[in-house]
Amino acid sequence: MRKSIGLLAAFIFIFCYAAVAQNPNNGTIKGFVYDKKTGEPVIYTNVQVLNAKTGVQTDVNGYFSITLPSGTYTLLATGIGFDSSEMTVNLLPGAIVTKKVLLTSREHQLKDVEVSARKTDKITRINTGVTTVTPRELKLLPSAGGEPDIAQYLQVIPGVVFTGDQGGQLYIRGGSPAQTGIYLDGITIYSPFHSIGLFSVFETEAIRNVDVYTAGFSAQYGNRTSAVVDVHTKDGNRNDISGILSVSPIMTRVLLEGPIVKPKKDNGSNITFLVTAKSSYLDQSSKALYSSFGEPFSSGLPYKFTDMYGKVTFSGDNGSKLNIFGFNFDDQAKLLSDSDYSPIADYHWQARGVGANVILSPGTTSSLIEGKFAYSNYNIGLNQVGTATDTVPRSSSINSFEAALNFTYFLANYSQFKYGIEVSGTSTSLNYYLTPGISTTEQRQSTLAGLYFLYRQNFSSKFIFEPSLRFQYYSELNKISPEPRIGMKYNVSDNVRLKLAGGIYSQNIISTKSDQDIVNLFTGFLLSPDQSIKDPYGNVVKSNLQTAYHTVGGIEVDIKRVEVNLEPWVKYFGQVDELNRNKLVESDPDFVAATGLANGVDLSAKYSYGRVYLWGSAGYQNVNYTSTDSKGNVQTYPTPFDTRFNINLVSAYTAGKKKDWDLSARFNMHAPFPFTQTQGFYENVNLASGGIAGTPGNGYTQQNGNLGVIYADQINGGRLSYYHRLDVSAKKKFVLTKKTSLESTFAITNVYDRQNIFYVDRITNVKVYQLPFFPSINLTLYF
Repeated sequence: MRKSIGLLAAFIFIFCYAAVAQNPNNGTIKGFVYDKKTGEPVIYTNVQVLNAKTGVQTDVNGYFSITLPSGTYTLLATGIGFDSSEMTVNLLPGAIVTKKVLLTSREHQLKDVEVSARKTDKITRINTGVTTVTPRELKLLPSAGGEPDIAQYLQVIPGVVFTGDQGGQLYIRGGSPAQTGIYLDGITIYSPFHSIGLFSVFETEAIRNVDVYTAGFSAQYGNRTSAVVDVHTKDGNRNDISGILSVSPIMTRVLLEGPIVKPKKDNGSNITFLVTAKSSYLDQSSKALYSSFGEPFSSGLPYKFTDMYGKVTFSGDNGSKLNIFGFNFDDQAKLLSDSDYSPIADYHWQARGVGANVILSPGTTSSLIEGKFAYSNYNIGLNQVGTATDTVPRSSSINSFEAALNFTYFLANYSQFKYGIEVSGTSTSLNYYLTPGISTTEQRQSTLAGLYFLYRQNFSSKFIFEPSLRFQYYSELNKISPEPRIGMKYNVSDNVRLKLAGGIYSQNIISTKSDQDIVNLFTGFLLSPDQSIKDPYGNVVKSNLQTAYHTVGGIEVDIKRVEVNLEPWVKYFGQVDELNRNKLVESDPDFVAATGLANGVDLSAKYSYGRVYLWGSAGYQNVNYTSTDSKGNVQTYPTPFDTRFNINLVSAYTAGKKKDWDLSARFNMHAPFPFTQTQGFYENVNLASGGIAGTPGNGYTQQNGNLGVIYADQINGGRLSYYHRLDVSAKKKFVLTKKTSLESTFAITNVYDRQNIFYVDRITNVKVYQLPFFPSINLTLYF
């Protein structure tokens, strides 16, 4: 195996070296494509060389680079929503010419609600298991509470399962939240969704784009075994002060951006800022505005959060830039009893971080250099009250730093070579309740190092081949993990495309999710334990590193204006370290190793033309783990997030002579979540305290023991009820001045008042439901 990996690494290195080697008769044209009005990069747009019949595509920074024989060339840059831009470049042998391309927004769009990517994007990028989202797409969905958010859009992506309005847990194609890496400008965000799951920590208006990789992602990403969500924010308006002010019954949002130092010429050197803040007051507003709806509004919906993000960008004349940013996200919630609406649990998490990333475009090389350094801290706690099931609060914290340096070379015919090195340090702390009277306290530290190579070759716009290789080092395990990955696409025609991706993945972060909870709330994190762990068959595993293997295929078909995408997928989790659900005494091990197999198929179809946008997706999945049950027997069982079936239907229509009305609706349904059923209860006394007689009141015959639970033999043998919900919204835009407008949105969440389960107390059988029928009005001022 090691010999094969070594040969693959050598092959990729030699092949890539030959690809990027410079012919002395060639020259390079490179640069950035910007929105002329705001100065923001225009991402994934095409830069074609008309008289050479070749081209490249910009990256997330708006950067492009292409090497050509010396001569005179005409460049054409095109992008959806922009007028094309054309320029002539005289390229000398060995020269590197830097250009800035400015695109002007069209006053009248060709398709008002067009969302689909350009045809060039479809035939030049593999896009297996990948969805790219921009703020334009986010605003097409019905916005719960009148507030558009990435948390709501992620729920309609094929293969994604959400726990609903409350809880904020995201499961992507068989993976748990801990197996999904979520990044904000390069920093890992461990809890991106609020306890009221309609909203994330990310400000919609500050987002440049979000890339969602649901399976088979390349070696650019490491230390996650299921999926990746990569969020990039804007730099801030280079030309004018602008912003938004939004008010709704749920929250108030503010965004302000603009130049600190204006450019003296079009997109010359400048300094900009971007500041966002949003704060929820639903716990108070629900009582004041919705008490006539009865409970739980009369007692107040027990959710509140505050998110703040700030960024300063220093940009140079040649497109190089430095971003310095920081964030503070805070979430608090209470679980209320369904009988008297008194608190039964307190839930709180907070995330803070600062960081910097740099983009360099040296004049002497065609490569783009990207670097980052960041520090973050995350704390979470859950304390149940009023029951005998949990006397020890659950808490978890993570402190980490992350640093990386990446190099990208853009090649002819939309090909690319990329490599990078990463270093990070992580410290985790966990205090967790397992069994009545028994808690687990763990503290771990680790340093990680990663090295990756990625090469993409586009053969005459017919076949795309993308091998990549990652080496990941985990210090606490003294383990190097070689991880080859591959992607490919064959364009049968302009309208039919076949694709395939897969690879090996690893991670050292484990989750404290307990499938003994009926609907989970608390998600703690811990580095791989330093104690021996046994697999389901009683064998001590060779390494505590968690591993996974992905395969995902697909076919894309364009039928006139309908885009159809079908993707079958398989993920085998070779090792999943998890808490020992069968721990009864202190001497029992805290962790066990399970294996998992997840497979499914997702079908989506999209129609976008004129004023109409329609989207539908349906998915089937089967996610099972194999581990030991309470009697020591090997058992294969569905995971707590195995919903089997999921469907999403979205419609949007632009109305009015001035096209100033947006009407939208979304229906979501998924099959029930599984849970382990309860067989009975017992009194759990501490036999080690005071002996048989002991001191008065302390012997086991005199104790009032904790209430223990007798679980059913079949793990996750029960199922909750089906989840389904319909949301609708209507938005009207009022133009006040040339630079000022007002949008008013009326939205209804859960139109037919479906009682979707959120939480069940195993002892009292008290049920807490997700949001009931919930109307709201939002006003957003753009200036």
